[in-house]
Amino acid sequence: MSSRAFVFIVPIVVIAVFWLMARWESRVHKDASRKGYFERNGKTLGIAFILLVAFWMLFLVVLPYLYMVVESFHPRLPPTERGGPNDVLTLAQYESFIVLPTGGTNWTHINAFIFSIIASMAVTALNFAICYPLAYYMAQAGTPQKVRLILLGLIVPYWVNEILRAFSLRLLLASKGLINNILVGIGILDTPIDFLGNNVGLYVGLSYAYLLVMIFPLYNAIESLDKNQIEAARDLGAPWWRIHKDIVIPYAKPGIASGCTMVFMFSAGALAAPLFLGGPRTLWFTSVIYNFFFQAFNWARGSAYAFILLFACIALVMLMLRLFKVSLGETIK
Repeated sequence: MSSRAFVFIVPIVVIAVFWLMARWESRVHKDASRKGYFERNGKTLGIAFILLVAFWMLFLVVLPYLYMVVESFHPRLPPTERGGPNDVLTLAQYESFIVLPTGGTNWTHINAFIFSIIASMAVTALNFAICYPLAYYMAQAGTPQKVRLILLGLIVPYWVNEILRAFSLRLLLASKGLINNILVGIGILDTPIDFLGNNVGLYVGLSYAYLLVMIFPLYNAIESLDKNQIEAARDLGAPWWRIHKDIVIPYAKPGIASGCTMVFMFSAGALAAPLFLGGPRTLWFTSVIYNFFFQAFNWARGSAYAFILLFACIALVMLMLRLFKVSLGETIK
């Protein structure tokens, strides 16, 4: 089978498999009170939605990814040699992640990969620590007026482009930036802190970039919790930490899983924040991939590295979902 035929056959197979899975699930978990898709949306709108989503997924997601899959199994060749006798399927691009073409272990890229994964996990934990109290206040304690003001304050900054936000944070956190000037000016510090060199700016920038991605799933999950359960726990003398541990967090587990999954995936695949806010000794794995595509023009190796990152992130997310006993379907409710 040729590479071109593979690129067009695989989407059809994937769509067929998902359609069969959806049909099977609808029969197993049949709900007589639930209306069908076309009953809810009408035939015209239903067909239009299906066509629009199919066009988006097929031409902007599936086919580009499949092209990268095929490209990752080919050697780097000049255009004139593509399709010739030297254009064979190979695992060399994936092997180059571990072993350099010149020999020896590729510790530079391995360390960049490990650092990116660990830093993304740290950003996810930091984002959850920031967003959970705020989401709980908005969903259970805040008045409608205060909730609207908080939502406005959260959303308005995101009208600004991500690159401009990252550059603004760089100006604030620089050695001669506003924060250091204030701290030195009022006598708290004698010398400026190198926030950017110590990767503080990187963690702040990534956490700020994906704040909304975490807070809205948490807010939606906690808002549907019956307040009477919390009041009953308080009347029985439960401390605040026990209420959150035994009532709120277990109930909001799908929202927590959804927010953490998206923040982790977006952080691992981020490019602007690591480039603008990372330290001089920091190498983010997506920057390595970017350089292969747009600096070295080695699309085959860049594609292989991109799929190594993708599969590692998916495997880690599935492991965490399994560990915390959350199904994949619960994260998209």
